[in-house]
Amino acid sequence: MARKRDIVIGVIIALSFILVLAFFGLAFIGAMMEGEVGIGGFGDRVAVVEVFGVIEDAEDVISQLKKWGDADNVGAIVLHINSPGGAVAPSQEMYNEILRIREDEGKVVVASMSSVAASGGYYIACATDKIMANPGTITGSIGVVMQVLTAEKLFTKIGIDYEVVKSGELKDVGNMERAMTENERRMLTSMVMDTYEQFVEAVAEGRGMDKEEVYPLADGSVFNGRQAMDMGLVDTLGGFEDAVRYAAELAGIEGDPRTIKVPEPKKGIFDMFASLFSGARQAASGLTSPGPRVLYLY
Repeated sequence: MARKRDIVIGVIIALSFILVLAFFGLAFIGAMMEGEVGIGGFGDRVAVVEVFGVIEDAEDVISQLKKWGDADNVGAIVLHINSPGGAVAPSQEMYNEILRIREDEGKVVVASMSSVAASGGYYIACATDKIMANPGTITGSIGVVMQVLTAEKLFTKIGIDYEVVKSGELKDVGNMERAMTENERRMLTSMVMDTYEQFVEAVAEGRGMDKEEVYPLADGSVFNGRQAMDMGLVDTLGGFEDAVRYAAELAGIEGDPRTIKVPEPKKGIFDMFASLFSGARQAASGLTSPGPRVLYLY
């Protein structure tokens, strides 16, 4: 009787040891996969890269694009966009990285437009193989905007004087203490229009259109997804899941496509406070910044 009990205990210990090893083995595999959705199985998957909110920086998106571009188990990438656009340079950096992933890595990239994919959000979509939008997606807004805050009347009213020592006439362009001069306006207009031409060129190249076809659509107008498809700005209509299946089909992935993406870091209460303070600081700096900003922004 005692011998049987010892055997049973030994079997239980052995099984427990095997289960512990299996648990840590799976945990190790999950860590190596760095955020893969689901464990087990091999073969091509569809990676998801999200571009949500106002575009201020390209570092995180480019890092993800590089990661999935180099991944052997990723056959396609869905760029999930819900953005009104933002700063010009980060939008262009994302655009160029998408082109590189397609050309150098041979990966299929499909843009999936959510509620809004306008201006800079549409700009980066033009670098993908195909663009899918919901019928009601707000898109377009092809153009450039520059806003300069002027508080001359307010400063005069409350008696604040603002003196500037500068090396040249145009050095303090965007000074909020005074109205813009004609020379400053001409300089900034020239820069805005050149940046606008870069946008038009990107749309024409990405959509296989002549620039002359793009200009009538590039006056800042916004369209819904169905209108955009009729104009040639979008390839097809559908939601995010449709875009995943579409990307898998283009990449030759058989069966029900499996998605993979980098998980968002977990945030605690201190991260929430830091985010609030950061947002307030950015808002304040945007109001008091002495220099104008060129934006692909709806």
